Amino acid sequence: MTEFESVIERGPKTLAEERRERAVLVGVERPGLKWPLASSLAELERLADTAGAETVAVTTQRLDAPNPRTFVGSGKAEEIADLARAHAADLVIFDDELTPSQQSNLEKIVGRDVKVIDRTALILDIFALHATSKEGRLQVRLAQNQYLLPRLRGMWAHLASNRMGGGVGSRFGEGESQLEVDRRMVRKRITSIKRELAHLAEVRAVQRESRYASGMFKVALAGYTNAGKSSLINRLTDADVLSYDKLFATLDSTTRKFELPEGREITITDTVGFIQKLPTTLVEAFKSTLDEITGADLILHVVDASSPEYEGQIEAVQEVLDQIGAQDIPRLEVFNKVDLLDGEARTALEGRYPLALRVSAETGEGTGELVERIAQAAAAADAHLEVLIPYQRGDLVSVAHERCHIVSETHEEAGTRLVLLAGPAYAGVFEPFCVEGA
Repeated sequence: MTEFESVIERGPKTLAEERRERAVLVGVERPGLKWPLASSLAELERLADTAGAETVAVTTQRLDAPNPRTFVGSGKAEEIADLARAHAADLVIFDDELTPSQQSNLEKIVGRDVKVIDRTALILDIFALHATSKEGRLQVRLAQNQYLLPRLRGMWAHLASNRMGGGVGSRFGEGESQLEVDRRMVRKRITSIKRELAHLAEVRAVQRESRYASGMFKVALAGYTNAGKSSLINRLTDADVLSYDKLFATLDSTTRKFELPEGREITITDTVGFIQKLPTTLVEAFKSTLDEITGADLILHVVDASSPEYEGQIEAVQEVLDQIGAQDIPRLEVFNKVDLLDGEARTALEGRYPLALRVSAETGEGTGELVERIAQAAAAADAHLEVLIPYQRGDLVSVAHERCHIVSETHEEAGTRLVLLAGPAYAGVFEPFCVEGA
């Protein structure tokens, strides 16, 4: 097995699997940016830290449009090379996605001993670090290979340059042949991973359909990475979902049952966090996981109230929700971490988002009202029925207690009379037993 085959087989090493590397961050300010450059670079530094790299320098440039050859200007590219050498940097991280040719040209300027990567590669690295389930690992591997495929050119240039003879005609041969072999290898692996993911998606779909058939009201948590979704589901359901103060601490969706105060069971699903400039390849690779959001009856959009960039984070999440087709699903904005706000900040938040809920997964503040709002949403589509169920159909009485909200229950000679609120999946089940005139 060649070194390249070995890398493809096991997946690229994450930064954290190696020694803590020294990174130079590069940002470009352009007209129409949605986020202030300083905030975007601060987030990039957190991403680098999550991946296991130490930021030793940051440099920026203002441009009307990216340079097609090196993204930044030629002078800035040389400056970045000098900066990397001065700080003994191991890698240079760009805050925007680089084209394969831009990355290749920058590597030539900076030097082959310094890696040049972009935000997309960094996020993929973090996802590789945190993926735990088989499906999660496959989804990350798929995105990695899709990212790698157009960047294979040049990886085998040393084969041509080291050949005996040199000169005209030496630029092709083994290097070009190996490049084509590698491209076929990556395409084959992409096809294989997609096949495995399709099988797992079918299994997930069966599990999802089983939940749908149960008639349970389905709630999905969506939000920016590190907004506290996992902490919130842990607070509500006493689950043990991994919860760290790290970006993308959890990638795999987790579904838990939750009993509302009136005794009705619903499901709550925690999903992967979003981020600005989320790579399209990741959205596509994680489609089966994101289907947990599109199949929900209610989306809890969890927002980090303590973040100075929460409005930009809200917009980034909304863009992804629109992208996956979840724009029409009822949504409830939940501002988490309000325990970190002072009085003035709380007042400002209440004034700007009067209909949103303000909670703290850490202290439990506001979670009671959150449960009430979920219960209201669950009951909103319910049908109000009065039914008389024969005693020989006691199974339906059990279903009513488990899946519906019982308003009243009396026992008569002909059977059990129930006044209940039934969801759409169960209204038809009880309609044949409706009492006339009720």
